[in-house]
Amino acid sequence: MANDRRGDERHIGIIGAGVSGLTVAYRRHLAGDRVSVFEATPRVGGQLHSERRDGFLVEHGAEGFVAGSQALAELAGSLGIESHLLDQDVTVSCTFDGQSLQRLAPGEAGRLLGFQVGERAFGRGIQSFRGGMLELAEVLLATLGPSSSCRLSTPIATLQPHAGRWRIVPVAGAPVEVDRVVVATSALAAAPLLEPVFGAPAAALGASTAASSVTVSLGYARSAIAHALDATGFVVAESAQLEGFRACTFASSKLPGRAPAEHALLRAFFRPSGADIEQLDDAAWAARAHRNLQRALEVRAEPERAWVSRWARALPLFDDAHRARVAALETSLAGSGVSLTGACFHGSGIDAAVRSAEAAARAL
Repeated sequence: MANDRRGDERHIGIIGAGVSGLTVAYRRHLAGDRVSVFEATPRVGGQLHSERRDGFLVEHGAEGFVAGSQALAELAGSLGIESHLLDQDVTVSCTFDGQSLQRLAPGEAGRLLGFQVGERAFGRGIQSFRGGMLELAEVLLATLGPSSSCRLSTPIATLQPHAGRWRIVPVAGAPVEVDRVVVATSALAAAPLLEPVFGAPAAALGASTAASSVTVSLGYARSAIAHALDATGFVVAESAQLEGFRACTFASSKLPGRAPAEHALLRAFFRPSGADIEQLDDAAWAARAHRNLQRALEVRAEPERAWVSRWARALPLFDDAHRARVAALETSLAGSGVSLTGACFHGSGIDAAVRSAEAAARAL
């Protein structure tokens, strides 16, 4: 079993290498703690997932955070990448009623889509990073010193209390003994992990509702689209939604550097059925997105590139029941040395994820 505790140095175990987990790791590393991060997937970032290819910068996950976020500005400043922050090039959004696009009042697009953010966030638009949102996770990871680690493709089987400390037991590999544990996963992943020790309050998280999403980014020759693309994108009116198509972002108009010259990058958002997210392949999703974009925009040619992103049960619904479950579990965790952080527990969006992580890091 890995232990190697050094003197008075504390060893913090963080389960989940999304932006929340990595922010806690960064802050505790600065404070002098040794940090071990465990990530079940082969990459860091969680719902921050940017891809750079052929001159396109595609966001598979979150495309930005609410403009003017103090938490993100302070974190970016601490990391030395505040100059990498980008504002939107356009702020006007539209709605599609099945026949034509109409301009919306500021903030109305977010309300129509049901964004779970504070009222002050509506109409402010977003900010992102020059290298895409994944840049934030990559820089956070790069700050960890040689005494800390981030283990990818390492799902955790159990947590075990032991002599006032905790054993983190991976599915494969030796257990690691730590002084404190921060759970920075989804609520649905946290439930089976914590239930053996914390019982019913942890198991209850498994009953929380989480929505699925599929996004399809399509790269077109700019000449293929007659519309001026002089907006952030459009929301599809509920009466006009077909095949789960809810919205489209004009990514290459909204933020600079998202597409090569003479090209456009559009991102279609779907709320899929369970069968669709499991059964439709990338080609079928790309065809569905192109077909729906043709309804709203005069598209004259097929896309040159397509990227499909599936997020199964990844978007928690912050209803009163979910908030009560989180509060009950945190009451059970009090004083145990295990804590929760992240947007799945403390509010939707990257701003909320970072604020949650900063609070968790301070509490440690």
